Amino acid sequence: MKQRLITGIIAGAVFLGLCFWGGWPYQLLLTAMALIGFYEFLKMTGTQTFGGTAIVGYLSVMCFMIPWDLIGISEWFSWEQGIWLLMLVFLLLTVISKNKLDIKIAATLFTGIVYIGMGFSYMSIARGAGDGHGLIWTFLLLCCIWGSDAGAYFVGRSFGKNKLWPAISPNKTVEGALGGVLISILIAIGFALFVPDLLTIGRALLIGISCAVLGQLGDLVQSAYKRVYGIKDSGSLLPGHGGILDRCDSWIIVFPFVHIVMLMPYY
Repeated sequence: MKQRLITGIIAGAVFLGLCFWGGWPYQLLLTAMALIGFYEFLKMTGTQTFGGTAIVGYLSVMCFMIPWDLIGISEWFSWEQGIWLLMLVFLLLTVISKNKLDIKIAATLFTGIVYIGMGFSYMSIARGAGDGHGLIWTFLLLCCIWGSDAGAYFVGRSFGKNKLWPAISPNKTVEGALGGVLISILIAIGFALFVPDLLTIGRALLIGISCAVLGQLGDLVQSAYKRVYGIKDSGSLLPGHGGILDRCDSWIIVFPFVHIVMLMPYY
């Protein structure tokens, strides 16, 4: 517990400090986290972590993380075009390798790249929101996610009786999940009261629900992966906490979702 607490304080201080700073320091941190997360994904799925195909994966993740606004140039491709071209690359690799890279591995790598690359990329997009309030939007989502996690944990421990999804995560309860949703909503409404010109109560309600529900689903996605591959943690970078994917599984689901459904400004 002591090690977990110390690691959490140090990692949290570094992340929040660079997030507050923004710009290139935060962008480089997110890029490093995305690359480490993809390495954990490769290792977790039993895929070669530094082979030729893995290098294509790392480069693809980096392409997702290119900060076009900081560079000052327009994007070469839209999201849809980029994802289609990425899919084409992996399909062609199955042919070029004469099925040494078979379609199952290609599909796994493609999923990991989009899952991780887009997740961290949208965290960068949130911080650089076109309305100039990226820091507030970022902290809003993070606080809702963290509040949902804390609410689910403490409410679940105090009142949890009905298992939420025992086949994937045996400790989670329905009562805990509902508690997490409530705390997330209250935090989002608190932000709306603090910045009423930026965030309406109605939008805050939708964001609070989205952060809690999608955040908990993101955690279950990671739990499902780990259960399939028979591992406890995705990595060991953060003593007492596991790896990057263990800590960011909710983030990389929530940030893209709230942008895609237009609950937050895009550019």
